[in-house]
Amino acid sequence: MLKTRTEQELKRYLEDRRVRIDRTLETYLPSATTIPTRLHEAMRYSLFAGGKRIRPILAIAALESVGGNGEEALPVVSAIELVHTYSLIHDDLPAMDDDDTRRGRLTSHKKFGEAAAILAGDALLTAAFAMLSDRDLNRTIPPAILLSVIDELGRAAGSLGMVGGQFADIASEGMIGTQTISEETLQYVHSHKTGSLICAAVRIGALLGVAGPDALSSLTVYGEKAGLAFQVADDILDLEGTEKETGKRVRKDGAHKKLTYPVIVGLAESKRLADQLIREGLEAVSSFGVEADPLRAIARYIVERKS
Repeated sequence: MLKTRTEQELKRYLEDRRVRIDRTLETYLPSATTIPTRLHEAMRYSLFAGGKRIRPILAIAALESVGGNGEEALPVVSAIELVHTYSLIHDDLPAMDDDDTRRGRLTSHKKFGEAAAILAGDALLTAAFAMLSDRDLNRTIPPAILLSVIDELGRAAGSLGMVGGQFADIASEGMIGTQTISEETLQYVHSHKTGSLICAAVRIGALLGVAGPDALSSLTVYGEKAGLAFQVADDILDLEGTEKETGKRVRKDGAHKKLTYPVIVGLAESKRLADQLIREGLEAVSSFGVEADPLRAIARYIVERKS
């Protein structure tokens, strides 16, 4: 098992897990020549657009941190990426963020049209739960654990999680300057829109590794802190990053009058908060052994990344 201690080791760890996840998704998803071909082409276009696979990799790292086997869990953790990709397709639509580029290429609706993009997102979300419940794919995982994982992902993706956060984010657009926006409101948006799926990924890894109550609790705190830090870092990247680095339009949050941490608390305080969240996340897993080193390295990567 790889023990991640340096930037180069983390890079190798992320790349190795990304390749395994992509291989799993490539095998599972219908080919672009399967009828309806245009729909499957659109699904694959967004799914294989060069994503880093941070969420399923976090699940693997959490699983390994409690002594589990990441290889056996690949179909389960890969399903998390299907949910994430569906959310990006819908997030880019004109009715949402109206983005033209994602990961350095045209967004799905710009490439295939809005109707195809909506349906491609719907199909990816549906495929995630078909993949999770496929007993041939997941025959080594006890049914009770698999059911808990399905419940975890379903709750994180729905109205009490990611979708609820996205709705609150859209509802808040244009409110800046018209009324007082609390940091609590902003935290709700960020912790649900982005944080819920990241935290669920960590918890899913813990559940697959049959983590005890204390370990599950610690990993949940780590996931909550890392999830919120990820979105705070995104807010900062929107201000300081370049389109070449991020692969998407930058400084769009201001144009849409979105709630972000730099707008509400300032850029310097946002950076301090991101660092604090990561420190708290690392503290939560401080009692774990070297098996959790990749998890620790990913936490630091979250606030240091440029895309």
